[in-house]
Parts: sequence; C-alpha cells; structure tokens
Amino acid sequence: MTGRRRRRHGDAGQAFPIYITVVAGLLFLAFAYFAVGQAAVNRNGAQTAADAAALAAAQETRDQLAGQWALEVRDPAKWQDIFDGVGATDSCWRADQLALMNDATVYCVPDGPLAYSVTAQTNKTVGDSVVPGTADRRAHATATAVIEPLCRFELPGGDAEDAEDDVLPTLTCDDGDWVLDPEDLTDLPGPQDLFDVHLATG
Repeated sequence: MTGRRRRRHGDAGQAFPIYITVVAGLLFLAFAYFAVGQAAVNRNGAQTAADAAALAAAQETRDQLAGQWALEVRDPAKWQDIFDGVGATDSCWRADQLALMNDATVYCVPDGPLAYSVTAQTNKTVGDSVVPGTADRRAHATATAVIEPLCRFELPGGDAEDAEDDVLPTLTCDDGDWVLDPEDLTDLPGPQDLFDVHLATG
C-alpha cells in the first residue's frame, strides 16, 4: 500500500512540469493570435483609409468638373473636354483630409485626369507582442478611385466648330436623357448625374 502511494505522488510530480509547459504553450498561442488579430485590424484600418482618401479626391474632382460643365453649358464645344477631365486641378488635398480623419497618412497621385491612386499607412503600430518585429510595424494599403462620365451627346453637325449656343445637345445619361433649353437652365444635372465615382477593382 505504501509503495503504491509513493508511485502516485511520483507520477503527479512528473505531470506538473508537463502541465506548466502545456499552459505556457497555450498562452503563447493566445498572445500570438492576438497579435495576428491586431495586425489584421490595422490592415483593415489602412484599407479603409486608402479607400476613403481615394474616393474623396475623386469626388472633389467630380464636383469640380460638374461645376465647370454648368458654367460652360451654353458652349457645347467645350463639353467633351470637361467629360474627359481636361482642366481639372489636383484634388489630393482631400485625400490628406480624409486620411487624418482615419488616423493615417497617405501618398496620393493623380492617375490620369479621371483617377487617383492612394497608398495609406496607419499612424498606429501593431504594438509590442510575442511576435518579434511588431512594435514599430504599421499597416499599408492601396486604393484607386475612378471618375467615370455617365453622359454622352452629339454636337449639331457632329463638329465642335458647328456647335451653336441656341441649340444644346441632348445629354444621354445612364439615368435618362436631359433636354436642355438654353433659355431656361435652372434644372441642370448634378455631379452624381454626370459622373460616377467608384473604386477600381482588379
């Protein structure tokens, strides 16, 4: 009887270090999963910042082009250049504003007259964790926003030189036609009627 009790105590003593090792391993895995999760959160934050910044810059240019079109509506010869983005100024400053709102910094460049490409970096790091090298690591993401004209038209005579102020082309847009009366231009299509802004895919 006494010998059996001693063997049981001996077995328990051998199992305790194994138990400690298993618990330590589980804790390490838990902290590692937390670090991976935190990195994923930062990555999502960077992508949100990049998307929002690119869209903001593109929407600013869209509004600028729509305003320019409204000013030049009586001169159809200038319409196509406006729909092609000619004369639009760089709107990357709006990307910077949106990045600040998302606690990130961005590098924004116009990608032609009707698109903006943005690379965003989160200001927050992943932080200290059991995974080496995460303390100073920041998440990065990229996005491109595109401005797409939604309307088409034909100039009288098919030539810009033949366009007349008293005859305005009909705008054929994705949401319907706009018949414009040069004597009554109080009801004009808005920016969202003239241009679509969306993130590029692929």
